[in-house]
Amino acid sequence: MSTKHSLSTWLTPMEPMPRLAVALGLNGDELWVKRDDLTGLGGGGNKVRKLEWTVGDALAAGADTLVTTGAAQSNHARLTAAAGARLGMKVVLVFPGTADSAAAGSGNLVLDSLFGASVFWSGETDPGTMGAVAEEVCAQLRERGARPYVIPFGGSSALAARGYVESGDQIRMQLPDVEHVVVALGSGGTMAGLIGALGEDRVLGVDCGAVAEPADVVAALSSELTGRDVTTASLRIRLDQVGPGYGVLHEPVMEAMNATARAEGVVLDPTYSGRAMAGLMAAVRDGDIRPNQRTVFLHTGGLPGLFGHTQTVRRSVAALDSVTFG
Repeated sequence: MSTKHSLSTWLTPMEPMPRLAVALGLNGDELWVKRDDLTGLGGGGNKVRKLEWTVGDALAAGADTLVTTGAAQSNHARLTAAAGARLGMKVVLVFPGTADSAAAGSGNLVLDSLFGASVFWSGETDPGTMGAVAEEVCAQLRERGARPYVIPFGGSSALAARGYVESGDQIRMQLPDVEHVVVALGSGGTMAGLIGALGEDRVLGVDCGAVAEPADVVAALSSELTGRDVTTASLRIRLDQVGPGYGVLHEPVMEAMNATARAEGVVLDPTYSGRAMAGLMAAVRDGDIRPNQRTVFLHTGGLPGLFGHTQTVRRSVAALDSVTFG
């Protein structure tokens, strides 16, 4: 039976967001943020909860090397590298593209290097084949005497989702009357775990464009995790914040990032948490979330990735207000 390996200090804080709540048309005590960006390890973020379970399984299997896949600015990859550093394990990150095309001097890639990870650049690889590339990398590692363990894209599996069952339990303990928990939907494991703890009715996922069929992915993970048939029809998923595509800045996301930072001093990223907040704001506008309903925004982290997102950095610097005196 798999056991987790602790990688952080729990609980993460639950903080009110009264100024943002009022700005959105809610009452001041109705919007809260679960600070899973403050998970400690490697710059923080939601992937730490998942890694506690997958790394625990890797250690139980006798692995000495962690292999995982993602985009070049992957938060999951960065935290896998940090976990490997803490445990004395080698880490190989499998990314599409080439080093020259990946903004290699910024964001998560800087931290990947600091943590001592190695990167295998797979060229123009289709996202659907990245898992096969990772297995090929593992075969090469085994030939060199290593004992690799593959962590899936985004760290998401039914095993890893147990970390978000624990988070959902914490949310219920910290805010028992919560009616909505809003979360970015990327590779699906975070939303599936929350469903395992809170049920489908209370969890609203905001699709970020990371996978082709997000509802199918979440339903499958949730069903495996809970042992019951979770259908796509039972899920609450917003598809309206993907915009031009995964990783591409979407105007409502920039607006949500600005609003959150200026009202609460909380920083979101343009790929995941910014989209989730844009989805929360849209849900308030269209009445899916209403006044007198306690709502939690799950902050999944991603701050290092913000600094690797060229569009957002340029927009933010260009909008910087300058003042002169005298």
